[in-house]
Amino acid sequence: MYQYIGISRSGYYQRKQRNNNRSPRQLRKKFILGLIKTIWNKSNRIYGAGKITHVLNDKDAYNLKISELTVGKYMRELGISARYIKCHVQTTCDSDYNNKLVNILDEQFNPSQPNAVWCIDTTYIPVRNGFVYLTSIMDLFSRRIIGWDLSETLEVSNVTPLIERTKKQRHISKPMIIHSDRGSQITSEAYRKATSMMTRSYSKKAFPWDNACIESFHALIKREWLNQFNIYSYHEARRLVFEYIETFYNTVRIHSHCGFKSPKTFEEDYQLKHHKLQAA
Repeated sequence: MYQYIGISRSGYYQRKQRNNNRSPRQLRKKFILGLIKTIWNKSNRIYGAGKITHVLNDKDAYNLKISELTVGKYMRELGISARYIKCHVQTTCDSDYNNKLVNILDEQFNPSQPNAVWCIDTTYIPVRNGFVYLTSIMDLFSRRIIGWDLSETLEVSNVTPLIERTKKQRHISKPMIIHSDRGSQITSEAYRKATSMMTRSYSKKAFPWDNACIESFHALIKREWLNQFNIYSYHEARRLVFEYIETFYNTVRIHSHCGFKSPKTFEEDYQLKHHKLQAA
């Protein structure tokens, strides 16, 4: 057995004796340190003390009782932390300040059902020879990214097909609100045609907080994921965006807005509850 686990007979008994000399408190701490490191690694080394604390205390996960303060202390001992890098490039060009563009949403970011309010925005991603541009559509109910596209220009021709694809994927059968800033792509005739059956809402003049949820997502994907890479090409950027959105953000990453569930799970729970109410 000792050869199988890679230690000598004497080494095994020495380790066992050391563990026997530890107090229950020391053993618990060692166990929790291991869990914290595991959770942090599974989150792509993204989660901070708050989210790790929730996972540890979750009765369906580890069901421990530990404070965020203690988790933060243990993370410092382990030399790990949440990832945060900040940078900014303007992507809203030639804004239209026409008073006819009304802010219908008015910072009401918590609709009661899916497909009631979408928001759309574009951000830049630095690559070796310049930038590529990520346009994302979020369902505000679950904060799920329900459509996205990566392009090499800020042309409206990249935005309108994305809207059409997203409408088909979400099986939209009735008008809904779609909120955006006042960029030239979003105020174009092509955009108005693509959203003709929707109620269009626009942020106030030079006031990005009106589209805070999608702006926050674009900050997240950069600081948690993209900014740790030296991205050389459009294709590499697209692969990284896919990995973050489709295999982590929508399906794994827990959100306080969703009751510390992933957006996908939050929507599925809503649909299950809705079907049960209909069947009753």
